[in-house]
Amino acid sequence: MLDFLNQIIGTLNTWLWSYILIVLLISLGLYFTVRSNFVQFRFFGEMFKLLTEGATDALGQKKKDGVSSFQAFCISTASRVGTGNLAGVAIAVSLGGPGAVFWMWIIALIGAGSSFVESTLAQIYKVPDKHGYRGGPAYYMEKALNMRWMGIIFSILISISFGLVFNSVQANTITFAFEQAFSINRLYIGIIIAVCTALIIFGGIKRIATVVEMIVPVMAIAYVLVAVFVLIKNVTLIPSLFSLIIGSAFGVKQAVAGGVGAALMQGIRRGLFSNEAGMGSAPNAAATAEVSHPVKQGLIQTLGVFTDTLLICSATAFIVILSGAYKLTDVEGIQLTQMALSSEVGAWANTFVAVCILLFAFSSIVGNYYYGESNIEFINGNKAWLFGYRVLVVLMVLFGSVSKIAIVWDMADLFMGLMAIINLIAISMLGKIAFAALKDYTKQKKEGKDPVFHVSHIPGLKNVECWGKIED
Repeated sequence: MLDFLNQIIGTLNTWLWSYILIVLLISLGLYFTVRSNFVQFRFFGEMFKLLTEGATDALGQKKKDGVSSFQAFCISTASRVGTGNLAGVAIAVSLGGPGAVFWMWIIALIGAGSSFVESTLAQIYKVPDKHGYRGGPAYYMEKALNMRWMGIIFSILISISFGLVFNSVQANTITFAFEQAFSINRLYIGIIIAVCTALIIFGGIKRIATVVEMIVPVMAIAYVLVAVFVLIKNVTLIPSLFSLIIGSAFGVKQAVAGGVGAALMQGIRRGLFSNEAGMGSAPNAAATAEVSHPVKQGLIQTLGVFTDTLLICSATAFIVILSGAYKLTDVEGIQLTQMALSSEVGAWANTFVAVCILLFAFSSIVGNYYYGESNIEFINGNKAWLFGYRVLVVLMVLFGSVSKIAIVWDMADLFMGLMAIINLIAISMLGKIAFAALKDYTKQKKEGKDPVFHVSHIPGLKNVECWGKIED
């Protein structure tokens, strides 16, 4: 039965990713990039400055109890930086060849424009709740487009895909990594992960923000430092490494699974799974931040795309390619990354990658859960619904811990694709609002001000709850 289901999901994925999503992602990413005058490049330095800004309200006043820009960045990065960066990249390179890495970079550079638009919209249309704020695509679909039905469909997809399916992927990768490193039964690790997940997700957004704020910077820096060591060790091979990646991307050197098509599809699929640009997930984290202007969080979430793909994903790709492990056909997922790193730095790499994937993937489980929580509350604010959802999340973590790799990843691809299509349609209709907010932000910066947003700054803006009232 599972094999039959896997065949159906695989067929749907091939059709979905071969036609609809590639066209939407690239065309809209390019449109947003040009329409915003290349915002992801013009404000690159500004993004780092904003990371150090604490929680500030709509009047620019500091707040001690709000979710800061950095914490919101960590929540979204916790979700982004997970199995896609270690296991997903290894899968992409093994199936699509080194050229898949080039297309990952392209989708990140283009997709950053989409990320800016969706996260800025999430800030504009966020709503207050007992923890501070919540929001995301479902909220701007309802408030800006007056299409609550569309928001409900999106909420169902993201709640299933992130809270349930994606968290199964994360747990799946953790248990495989520990099995490879320590020969520990995957079920035992799964039980431990499920219990830890329950302890955190029943504590609310502030506990989630605190946990990921501690985990994300440490794990990212440690992993990148090891990758830098591998590059230094192989410094003479770096020119040929880039030549191989670019050559394979355009079919000059054929990829393992069939040239340009395989490299393009795997690069875009795994790139989107990893950086989530345009998918509609990161805006749920962006909406929680206390900032004085929506564009601030739009820029910070754009930096998250670069951090994920150009830094973490590239680190894994370089290790896998330099080691030659991507040519192996009998090793899957995270175990491929472990084998590649072990060949470069020694047997201790198995343990290192296992610990890294534990931190990467567990922080993703926590971040993914919050995306589902925000959307469950959009559908129905009843506490019983939220409690039931939390129980399902824990059970799916346990299920993923002992499942086969293929069906878990294929289900993740399918739901991710459907989510992305709905969100991309919505932000294509609402992009002008994000561009108007960017124009307002830029104008205030030129005047030497710390930008502060008010609903009246964009004529005709309606159904906005958190940015003041229109004066009669």
